[in-house]
Amino acid sequence: MDTGQFHIMLADDDLDDCVLFEDALSEFPQPMRLTIVHNGEQLMELIGKETEKAPDLLFLDLNMPRKNGFECLAEIKQIENLKQLPVIILSTTLEKDIINLLYKKGAQYFICKPNEFSQLKKAIHHALAKLVQANLSQPPKEKFILSQ
Repeated sequence: MDTGQFHIMLADDDLDDCVLFEDALSEFPQPMRLTIVHNGEQLMELIGKETEKAPDLLFLDLNMPRKNGFECLAEIKQIENLKQLPVIILSTTLEKDIINLLYKKGAQYFICKPNEFSQLKKAIHHALAKLVQANLSQPPKEKFILSQ
């Protein structure tokens, strides 16, 4: 990772959530470049290209059309040059079994999409601060969820 602008990718089919994410990102003190895709197939096509540099961080919605977040995460962790890509899951679920599975599959963090923008912004900024500090190794399981 270079010390210049970080490349963040968001995979989410909910356009309102994408706008909120962009707003939260724009308020982060360090400039970030954002790429948004709206389904899992589009995501895998884009980051799977040999010519395309992988993003520094991926925010991945679980419930997307064509290919869901579980499928994308599994594929990403199978691709040699993407295995180390930090993936932060965004979802409305707080089902313990799903969260445990995502942790086992190698997601870095889990953000339960909050109803309040301020909470969403706080969780996104927390994850971005970890990226800037180059500290995106998977945390202990009890610190996996960034918002509830």
